[in-house]
Amino acid sequence: MARMAGTAARAEALLGTAVVSTTPVAGGDICTATRLRLTDGRGAIIKTRPQAPEGLFRREAEGLRWLGEAGGVPTPEVLGVDDDCLVIAWIEPGKPSQELAEQFGRALATTHAAGAPTFGAERDGYIGVAPLPNRPLPTWEEFYASRRVMPYVRAAVDRGHLTSDEASTIEAAMRKIHSFSGPAEPPARLHGDLWSGNVVWGAEGAVWVIDPAAHGGHRETDLAMLALFGAPHLQRILEAYDEAAPLAEGWRDRVALHQLHPLLVHTLLFGGSYGARAAGAAQSLLDGPST
Repeated sequence: MARMAGTAARAEALLGTAVVSTTPVAGGDICTATRLRLTDGRGAIIKTRPQAPEGLFRREAEGLRWLGEAGGVPTPEVLGVDDDCLVIAWIEPGKPSQELAEQFGRALATTHAAGAPTFGAERDGYIGVAPLPNRPLPTWEEFYASRRVMPYVRAAVDRGHLTSDEASTIEAAMRKIHSFSGPAEPPARLHGDLWSGNVVWGAEGAVWVIDPAAHGGHRETDLAMLALFGAPHLQRILEAYDEAAPLAEGWRDRVALHQLHPLLVHTLLFGGSYGARAAGAAQSLLDGPST
């Protein structure tokens, strides 16, 4: 079988185990992912990125371990990490199903319920390769407006990806965030970047999560992110979650609020129509729920 010498050598140095074969894994636009077969029979995946932002892979490894400790949604074992790469156990993908969706919804509720010390995290992190400010603040509303929304608004305006009118609409929504943020809840243990591409429907009968931007936040944020770009059997995931950990009344009206951050991340990184979508979400909050 093929063996990519440089990648294999890097993995061997980190793991202390010989690599039998390597296979490129498609789909990564941020990092290069390579599947490894090790001499001890294990499968693994190594993620690399030339001149990776400082701490990128270490924050990811910390997030995987922290989420895994919750005893809810499983995360792949971290086999090795360094400044330039991360090696995790390989999860053989399978097919989504209603049964797995129910299992995932209930497990996600368990992960969230494990909680976090505060809204935020000890260290700043990344979402993709975009910096993710995590300095804690006392309330979720303060944290979300100051650490998740407004930094990306300013950066997107600076890049010309967000107009001043769009920015003004989003800023107006953040000034009124307390009027539509819903009942106060304690910090949940969040994945933080829970779109469908970071959910692995395992062949062995479990649903796993990868590539976290983990922090303490509002549990509705992960659910809104799942809905933003679509997920298999989403309705069953949400139903199972709500059965395990009932969501506060009006949570569907708050989806636009929780989608503001990922929309702004995409605005910053990719431009295009994402700025208009973010401003539209903010305007819908200002307008209030339709009757």
